[in-house]
Amino acid sequence: MVDIDAAGGVATGGLIAGAIEKPTGKAGEHHPGTCSDCGEPTTGNFCANCGQPTHVHRSLLHLGEELLHGVMHFDARIWRTLPLLIGNPGRLTREWIQGKRTRYVSPLAIFLFTIFLMFFALSYAGGLVPTETRSVDERIASTETVVANLRTQLAEADANVAAGEPGAQGAQAGIRSGLTAAEGQLRALREAQAGEPRGDGLIPGSWQANMADMAHNGNIRIGLGDKKMQDKILHKLANPDLAVYKFQQTTYKFAFLLVPMSLPFVWLMFGWKRGFTWYDHGVFVLYSLTFMAILFMALGVLGRMSGWFAGLLGVVGTLAVPAHMFAQLKGTYGLSIFSALWRTALLLFFCLLVSTLFFVAIVALGLGA
Repeated sequence: MVDIDAAGGVATGGLIAGAIEKPTGKAGEHHPGTCSDCGEPTTGNFCANCGQPTHVHRSLLHLGEELLHGVMHFDARIWRTLPLLIGNPGRLTREWIQGKRTRYVSPLAIFLFTIFLMFFALSYAGGLVPTETRSVDERIASTETVVANLRTQLAEADANVAAGEPGAQGAQAGIRSGLTAAEGQLRALREAQAGEPRGDGLIPGSWQANMADMAHNGNIRIGLGDKKMQDKILHKLANPDLAVYKFQQTTYKFAFLLVPMSLPFVWLMFGWKRGFTWYDHGVFVLYSLTFMAILFMALGVLGRMSGWFAGLLGVVGTLAVPAHMFAQLKGTYGLSIFSALWRTALLLFFCLLVSTLFFVAIVALGLGA
């Protein structure tokens, strides 16, 4: 079911993005004379004093056009911005910094709208964490298949170890560990099948049920905040679906914090290099985060597919992140290949650090409030 808050967030994000964009293009049929707003003489499609179009539309069709543009931010600039953002981010960032801006969507506008759109798409696809909908019998049958396959693989690994093949012992240990976990899950599902229905309505054996039981039994340790905050987090974890919902909502509401959190780390990589300002780094961060949001959105929606395609998407997504960072760093700042490579490695570390800090902040704001 589509999250109505996320849908509202898309509209809000689009309207905010549209509000901070300056109007471009033609105003329609020119009506010479004076501006209907400030009264100054006009000679073109726009007033030279206040910028208002000289032709004021009053048709219902134009009202719909303004709504579409305000919410979806749908004009020719998006089709010039997106291909460069994905394929040549360094050129896009550099040209915006250099002042070539009328042809592109501003970094702040596209960032705001993409963040809201990402969480709407993930909500439509079922959220960041899928809710278990299969019955216990279906999950038992699926787990039994997994256990049978792992036992077959373990028998083959045992034969390889006996034959003295190199690396066989490591594979044997990994398969045995996976088999132990799968057999434990199967036992838990069979116990849930034989038991009474849960009073909280959760599906026995599901991750939601396991999470709720761990929260009630005190098996979850929260190392964040004081006792009061920890109790609030545990209370929300006892209702896992609500906890995930609160986490998602807080994440997209405070996603803008990623920008000020990332800026100092980008500055650190160029602090001794002249010719670059905090504004330049801000544009870099906004376009970079926008691409990451688009990538995460695509992987989240397409990753619902099963089979080899989901695995391929995971590989592509993993490689796309450093490749995009490298291309954007090299093109934006005019770096050599070596300089862009070591900065890409450092930026990946910074991203991990910022993501961890952001995650902790979201847990405290969303679950501990």
